[in-house]
Amino acid sequence: MEFEQRAGDLRAPRGAKTQLIEAAVVGFEGAFSLADLERSCPGVSRDMVRRVLGDLRRKGLVVCRGRGPGARWERRGSTLKKA
Repeated sequence: MEFEQRAGDLRAPRGAKTQLIEAAVVGFEGAFSLADLERSCPGVSRDMVRRVLGDLRRKGLVVCRGRGPGARWERRGSTLKKA
């Protein structure tokens, strides 16, 4: 019984999903779609992916090319780099 209670209390640390999305963006060579990013980040909601992409766009780190489901995103700037 005690194990089940402790196991239920486990959560990802704050900011872990954001870091997962940012790492996926860095991992893409060239343009990527929202669907590509969602496949790279299982367990992360579409709303969260969009929120992080919006933040990165406002910072000038990514740019969206196009609109709608076929829109492609590209990494820009020197801050988001491969590790």
